[in-house]
Amino acid sequence: MNIKTRPSRFFWIMLFTLWAINLQSQESPKSNVEDIYQNLCMSCHVSGAVGGSLTDKQWSYGGSDDEIFQSIKNGKEEKGMVPFSSLLTDEQIRGIVVYIRELESRDSSESIPNDQLENVVKTQYHSYKVEVLTTGFRTPWSLAFLPDGRKLVTERLGPIHIVNSDNTLNPNPIDNTPNVIFDGPEGGMMDIALHPNYKKNGWIYLAFADGWRDENGRSKSQTAIVRGRIKNHKWVDQEWIYKADPKFYMRSGAHYGTRIAFDKGYIYFVIGERGAMGQAQDLTLPNGKIFRLYDDGRIPADNPFIKNPDVPKGIWSYGHRNPQGLVVDEKHNIYATEHGARGGDEFNLILEGRNYGWPIITHGINYNGQPITSITEKEGMEQPLLQWTPSIAPCGLTQYKGSKFSKWKNDFFAGSLRAQELHRIRVVNGKVVQEEIILKGLGRIRDVRTGPDGYLYLLTDEPARLIRLVPSE
Repeated sequence: MNIKTRPSRFFWIMLFTLWAINLQSQESPKSNVEDIYQNLCMSCHVSGAVGGSLTDKQWSYGGSDDEIFQSIKNGKEEKGMVPFSSLLTDEQIRGIVVYIRELESRDSSESIPNDQLENVVKTQYHSYKVEVLTTGFRTPWSLAFLPDGRKLVTERLGPIHIVNSDNTLNPNPIDNTPNVIFDGPEGGMMDIALHPNYKKNGWIYLAFADGWRDENGRSKSQTAIVRGRIKNHKWVDQEWIYKADPKFYMRSGAHYGTRIAFDKGYIYFVIGERGAMGQAQDLTLPNGKIFRLYDDGRIPADNPFIKNPDVPKGIWSYGHRNPQGLVVDEKHNIYATEHGARGGDEFNLILEGRNYGWPIITHGINYNGQPITSITEKEGMEQPLLQWTPSIAPCGLTQYKGSKFSKWKNDFFAGSLRAQELHRIRVVNGKVVQEEIILKGLGRIRDVRTGPDGYLYLLTDEPARLIRLVPSE
């Protein structure tokens, strides 16, 4: 930290005493990271003050999360900053680190110009233009491409729309689609995916919030997967691929996940922890897990927990919060993007039987500013390939396989809701070697797909539209 002069030790003792009295006089929920920062940090760490700014990204004693944590905890007494370890818990110190990252991002002037609809956008490897293809949606969630040039778009409230090959929106949704539960903030109709052999079998897969309502209108729901076909503008031949035991249905309207991916005859899909964070670590529950089944719903005999009678037999990995991006690459590696809480969003390599840590380890804090944990790693728990703090709210993930942007071949593209950004991620030998924000400010990106024509497609809400990135040349 940029300590410039040394306040007296008496000053710090008085400050600690006054702040501790103030803290004890408040209810515990009010002792969040904003309160702590305002009471303990602002007096010395604003631009031009004793300790210098904490948000200008200039660090005298190391700017990594761990180095900032240690500076706050252990102090720099020779420079006038005493340790805070006697006043703050490790969890509270961890919260301050997250809050500093949020302030850094807010104060940063680094951004892509918000005029991308009118101009060519230059990135590290390619320049592109943005084309708005289709509007008229309400709450779009997912996109799939039919072989005849048409597209399927799901909406959270239940409809499945057809976008014609000329990108006009068919005003009539597909009939007879499954009933969905949507009480907010999440759920409803979510992902849609075509079977890899769709041209021969016609199977289309849907992920949605399945459930029921009682006599008072209160719902219970859980993430479910079905497959069916579309014939004569109607959903037919429906088969259940995954439907949880009714005892696992919940009143929560949060954190359903989900995405669908296929590989070697298997289907992978996500069930979020449904807002009950501790359930992600409980292997007897489906919440906070990624599942692997055969594409017809059968359970593979070599799944990692198949021999444990108390564990749902489709579980592939656990310790997840709310993944909403899922792809399998040409080497059969599975990748997912996952919502953290306030910070700690993740890009993960998903391995068989592994624990991804939520909520025991995380780089984030609670939305109300309360700490979750002080630790970001632990033996037996996987580390993300990449984590985002502040949160970008990642949603939608594709690995680019087209030829229109040759220098992006095999790069991953992750959309984001909160930050309204598109991130390009390059992975080499299991490590992220490049990350670039190539688009910003055109709306909350709900889905990202590589089109069969080799262009990149984005589905946004607020505003709701289908857009396409095309090479400027």
